[in-house]
Amino acid sequence: TLPDVGLFSDGTAVKLVGEETFRIASQLVDEFITVDTDAVCAAIKDVFVDTRSIVEPSGALAVAAIKQYVATHKTRGETYAAILCGANMNFDRLRFVAERAEVGEEREALFAVTIPEERGSFRRFCEVIGELPGGARNVTEFNYRIHDGSRAHVFVGLTTHGKGESGRIATYLIKHGFETLDLTHDELAKEHIRHMVGGHSPLAQDERLLRFIFPERPGALMKFLSLMRPGWNISLFHYRNQGADYGRILVGLQVPDKENKAFAKFLDTLGYPFVEETSNPVYRLFLKS
Repeated sequence: TLPDVGLFSDGTAVKLVGEETFRIASQLVDEFITVDTDAVCAAIKDVFVDTRSIVEPSGALAVAAIKQYVATHKTRGETYAAILCGANMNFDRLRFVAERAEVGEEREALFAVTIPEERGSFRRFCEVIGELPGGARNVTEFNYRIHDGSRAHVFVGLTTHGKGESGRIATYLIKHGFETLDLTHDELAKEHIRHMVGGHSPLAQDERLLRFIFPERPGALMKFLSLMRPGWNISLFHYRNQGADYGRILVGLQVPDKENKAFAKFLDTLGYPFVEETSNPVYRLFLKS
C-alpha cells in the first residue's frame, strides 16, 4: 500500500492495486517500468504530433515506458504496441503538459548562470550562447533581477539538440567564464524558482519598467542590446517563449532623468511596440526599490 499518490495520472492513482488486477498482472506481466511526470508529458506530446489525438496522462504511460525501454536497451528495428485509453484532459492540465514536455524530452535545458554585474556582460553572455557548439540555440526563458553589486544570477532556458546535452552546455559556459548550475532535472527550479525571480532591489535606482513585444527571430535581442547606450543598465529582464511569432518581454532599465530624451530616441529607433509600466501600482508594490 502506498502512503500517498499524486493526481496527475489519476487513472492509475491508487494506493493499493485491486486484488483481481494484482492476481492477473502477477501471472502475465513480465516487467514493470517506472516513468516520471515529465516523461509522461513528453509522451502526450509525441502522441499528439503523430496522431493529432490528445490522451490523458494514464493513457500515455505506456508510450512513455516504451520510449524509456528503447533508450535503456538501445533496441532497433523492433515493433512495440501501446494501448492508448482515456481523454480525461482539460486546458489547465494541458498548460502544465506543454510546459513540462520540452524538459521531459530534454528539448529544453535550464540553467542558473552567474555573470559579472558590469556593463556589457549581458551582451557578452548572449554572444557566447550564440556560439554554442552544434548550432544555434533558441532562448526559451530568461529571468533576472539585479540584487548584487558584483554578480548577477540569471535563470536561463535553452533549446537542445538531444538528450544529455545540458551537461555539455553547462561545461561550455563555465569554460567561457560563466559559473553555471544545470537545473534541467531540478524539481524546485522547474516548479517554483523559475516563477519567483524578481522582487525589490535597493540597487535599481533610476529604473524604468517597460513591456516590449519582440519579434521571435534571431538577432532581435542583440538589436536591443546594441542600440542601448553604454551607460544604461538592465536591472530586470523577464521572458518566456510561448510558441507565438512574437515574444512578450518585461525589461527594467536604469536611465538617469537627464537622458530621457536620448531614451525616447532609443525606443523610436528600436521600433518594437512597448508600454511603459513605471507608474503601474503593481510594479511599485512588488518590484520598485
